[in-house]
Amino acid sequence: MKTMTIQVSRYDPVRDAEPHFEEYTVRVNEGARVLHALHAIRDEHDPTLAYRYCCGSGQCGSCAVRVDGTPVLACMAEARDGMTVEPLDLPVLKDLTVEMTPVIAKIARICPAPDAHLPAREEIEAIKPLRDCIECLCCVSACPALQVTEFAGPTVLRQEMRLALDPRDSGDRIGDAIEKGLFYCTTCRRCLEVCPKEIDVPGKAIEKLRELANRRGLTLPRHQEVARLVRETGRSVERTKATFLEQVPEVIEPDGPVRGEVGFFVGCMFNGRVPQTALDAMEVMKRNGIRVIVPHDQVCCGSPLIRTGQTAFIDDLRRKNIEAFARRGIATVMTICAGCGATLKNDYETPFAVKDVTEVLTEYGIELPAKLDIRATYHDPCHLLRGQGISKEPRALLREGVREFVEMPSQCCGAGGGVRSGVPEEAKALGAKRNDAVQATGADVVVTVCPFCEFHIADCTDVPVKNLVTVLLEGYRKKDAEGKGSA
Repeated sequence: MKTMTIQVSRYDPVRDAEPHFEEYTVRVNEGARVLHALHAIRDEHDPTLAYRYCCGSGQCGSCAVRVDGTPVLACMAEARDGMTVEPLDLPVLKDLTVEMTPVIAKIARICPAPDAHLPAREEIEAIKPLRDCIECLCCVSACPALQVTEFAGPTVLRQEMRLALDPRDSGDRIGDAIEKGLFYCTTCRRCLEVCPKEIDVPGKAIEKLRELANRRGLTLPRHQEVARLVRETGRSVERTKATFLEQVPEVIEPDGPVRGEVGFFVGCMFNGRVPQTALDAMEVMKRNGIRVIVPHDQVCCGSPLIRTGQTAFIDDLRRKNIEAFARRGIATVMTICAGCGATLKNDYETPFAVKDVTEVLTEYGIELPAKLDIRATYHDPCHLLRGQGISKEPRALLREGVREFVEMPSQCCGAGGGVRSGVPEEAKALGAKRNDAVQATGADVVVTVCPFCEFHIADCTDVPVKNLVTVLLEGYRKKDAEGKGSA
């Protein structure tokens, strides 16, 4: 047995004006789950504590709550001393029980087709990744879009795609999905992160529904414009100045001995919109003994098209990019754009390794820069944190470059999934929430590793926003200046 103290959100609408936390100390067995701790509170302290549960084995979804802010199944999550337990981010009925009916009511039921037939084997295989939902609504509680829009949510859109794949259904699933907010999803993958059944709603449902919508000519006009740009120029953004590829040779040698070698996939934003950041990255590589090979025939990775369902010529982009690096014998390709990195890792099959710049610098080790006299916070790009599983590396590097580092809660800024271009009012609303989080840290600068996040957050806050490679380069320049001053 072990003793633990737990903070539990309490709310009785008959007596309480608003929810509040109460602290309980309970004894539970080693390995006890959150549900066991709630049972102990009810049995030993307060039998009026309201919470749902049923199977106790992760199959019914009844016991979903938030533990330390993250939606989980209480019967599956291990209880921890000092944890906070709150209801899902839905209207609270009492304590940890929430009103689920409005969301459940939006989940479509099958419309039997008059000529229905049993699904073929390949149709069954396509449906399998979407059919295990237990309607716990963890994903709904975690979805950032639901905080600022009338988006129906991941659970509802998952079902629309599941029925779209079923030959026994006759409903207009694409029309329904659009009405329910198909283009509101930022593809941040937060829903997948918290799903107890690991259902990839963004990849297996949202993006596939958008692909079907595109085939019917229902893609948003701004998204169509992006596809036109890629088709005509090979890039998803219009150039605003001399591009990065126009400014650099194909091989960039380090300042000293060669410690390593990478190919560099620059991405559309860093190539045409903010080439200086890519140039900063090259200076950091040179400083740390890393030779960089930059194929000038690389093109858009296709991420903006995949996320918006416009996949007609994705295979051509993949082929061009793979050939550009493979024929130069490059073993490792480095990205400095989170979206490009996630796409190359997850949507390509490459003969070379793909690594984010923070992985490369961590692997080789960096010359320590002088610490900038600033307080910095870090924004997790969704395509880096959840798309690539990278969070420790950028934080460790940032701590080496600044006087003080302060954490901020991780949440989508609103720029991804085509939302910034296609649904700007949603992007602005999510950006405002990011600004609130930034301001709460008291930071002098926001640091990130994604050009879209950088652009969008900069539009939503008056706190300067910088790429991590730029912060490191500024630290090196400060170090050099201090060295000259002491000479």
